[in-house]
Amino acid sequence: MPNKTLVLAEKPSVAREIARVLGCRQSGPGCLMGGSYIVTWALGHLVTLADPETYGETYKQWRLEDLPMLPKNMQLVVIKETGKQFSAVSALLRRADVGDVVIATDAGREGELVARWILQKAGCKKPLRRLWISSQTDRAIRDGFANLRPGREYENLFHAARARAEADWLVGLNITRALTCKHGAQLSAGRVQTPTLTLICRREEEILRFHPKEYFTVRAQFEGFDALYQDKQKQSRFFEPAAAEAVAKACEGKGATVAELKREYKHQAPPAAYDLTELQRDANKTYGLSAKQTLDATQRLYEIHKIVTYPRTDSRYIPEDVVPTLPERLRAIAFGSYAETARALLRQKLSTRYLVNNAKVTDHHAILPTEEHPDVVRLSRAEAQVYDLIVRRFLAVLSAPHEYDDVRVRLQIGQHSFFARGKSVRQPGWKAVYGNWDDDGDRAEEETQSLPALRQGQSLRANALRLQSGKTKPPARYTEATLLSAMEHPVEEAGIRRQETGGEQEIGIREQGIGETGRTPLTPNPSALPPSLGTPATRADIIEKLFDSFYMERRGKEIVPTSKGRQLVKIAPPSLTSAALTAQWEQRLANIANGRERAETFLEEMRRYAAALVSEAIASDAKYVHDNATREICPDCGKFLLDVTGKKGRMLVCPDRDCGYRKNVSMITNARCPECHKKLELRGEGDKKSFYCTCGYREKASAFEERKQSAGANKRETQRFLESQKDEARTTLGDLFQGLEL
Repeated sequence: MPNKTLVLAEKPSVAREIARVLGCRQSGPGCLMGGSYIVTWALGHLVTLADPETYGETYKQWRLEDLPMLPKNMQLVVIKETGKQFSAVSALLRRADVGDVVIATDAGREGELVARWILQKAGCKKPLRRLWISSQTDRAIRDGFANLRPGREYENLFHAARARAEADWLVGLNITRALTCKHGAQLSAGRVQTPTLTLICRREEEILRFHPKEYFTVRAQFEGFDALYQDKQKQSRFFEPAAAEAVAKACEGKGATVAELKREYKHQAPPAAYDLTELQRDANKTYGLSAKQTLDATQRLYEIHKIVTYPRTDSRYIPEDVVPTLPERLRAIAFGSYAETARALLRQKLSTRYLVNNAKVTDHHAILPTEEHPDVVRLSRAEAQVYDLIVRRFLAVLSAPHEYDDVRVRLQIGQHSFFARGKSVRQPGWKAVYGNWDDDGDRAEEETQSLPALRQGQSLRANALRLQSGKTKPPARYTEATLLSAMEHPVEEAGIRRQETGGEQEIGIREQGIGETGRTPLTPNPSALPPSLGTPATRADIIEKLFDSFYMERRGKEIVPTSKGRQLVKIAPPSLTSAALTAQWEQRLANIANGRERAETFLEEMRRYAAALVSEAIASDAKYVHDNATREICPDCGKFLLDVTGKKGRMLVCPDRDCGYRKNVSMITNARCPECHKKLELRGEGDKKSFYCTCGYREKASAFEERKQSAGANKRETQRFLESQKDEARTTLGDLFQGLEL
């Protein structure tokens, strides 16, 4: 008689927490067992779509004549590396005493796919229920199990996830094989990564085409403030130095009159709470963390430390039913530098007007701190930095608006007008949460200067008149922060126009789209309108994949396309490079998840589109040139090796994908230069290995190892001393939170 429920989690760490709350303490093969529940887990994906080779011997070789690959029924295979755990889960699903299954994978589109593919491959037909929670606290888990939903309510979400995976297979694998075979190079393309790369390349083209122009401005310096000259058209720049000099000369030695004085009260609402993309942007701007590093840190804060809510969200608001939990969340963070603000908010009636919006909450609400008291000493540097951003944003969104007076002054010197602007803060409001940091996490710079008390008609005298020169600047290169913004809003990047037709909102796309019209009806709800490149959960991996494929590289915080990346954008079919088109696909997937469209209709169009891409790539007369080819011969196949720069240094790579030969040339190490303390680069092989630094320092690897071993003895002595003084020695983080009541 079935009397147990099998709970399927996505990761072992999550499964252990669920098992603990459910009282499952007995270990079994790939599971934890209790009286009523058995908790098991995946290891990420256990099942995936089969490789092309599975569909026949034809596809084992990469040949243009065998394309396109369009299997009618996509097959699933067990991932070899995780096969043992799949066997354990499959055996549990077949147990006679298991009556039903609770899907407890990540509460989102991809989490649904993880579970459903496992169940499908195992042939499970048992009743399904769904655990849908936004945090991993004990209370959230208990409440979630008290309110399990029928699995059928999430069928459409699974169909959308399956459609996404199969569409990526059809489009990505076909165009990748077509481009690789056509051009004899290791090339890859996809419906999201290629439009993203296109954004980078187009920005680089704009920068290369840009020609800076020198300009001049005239400033009048008064006691305590400066004023800038503007003409009647409000222009302050002169592109001819003689014109600027004429204005300065005409005003020299003359008195000034306060011709106009305006004081306007303004208030600035607090920023909305974080979704994942906004958090990744701020972490990159503030701490230089990559999108992937931020996602990984936030995921650990959610899964392991349990101190933030579900991170893979695209919502920046919360629903009404979360409001009663806000006081307890504030009490949990009332320590350290957050204590004063948190306790002040607890003493008053909370204002949630900038936090609550039911209409703008999607599958999950904004990222918030949980009710768990954090053990901050356990946090890594990246985790502490991300947690700090989340907590400060949470405090800010519950705080009062920033209130100030905006003061604008026009001063008349002869026939010429000079303008000054000042700001007088009435109430710091939410900005007090950041202190000397602004809401973007950057060092605050005064937008306006402090002005002395002035009155209409007052006479002043300029202490000096200065000519200042500058140059017009090209568009800025993308950083990970700005690239995430571009991926989130490709509507603005790709020139998509919105129009309303007969009361139904639609999106018009300049490039030829899927279907006959290239248009996809959208939901009338404006909050659901913005399509995007990828999802908050996938953008970090897309960016990392572009780096790993050598299509772009980092120069400091800036992202620069490589020659390989620029050429790929030129030889790829134009429709695949369109941000507008892939944004449309994301909207189609959303329609499938909401039951407004069938997955099979979308996939049939994807098959036709994949075939069209292959035909276009084969017919193209575009050429790909290995401009990073060296004169060194591959020892395995005899082709000229390519010189590529990866995240960890330079290497020589064979252009033949079937060969796959790689040889490290240099590697950026964690060893530090003893003179300037920058990371050292390791070059050479065998006895010729040496460390190099950009400051000019050089040292043979053998000498470095001797010095390291010598320093190791000193390090051990230092460690023994610290152990003897452990009552007095504190870590920086320990000092920061020492003595706090957590």
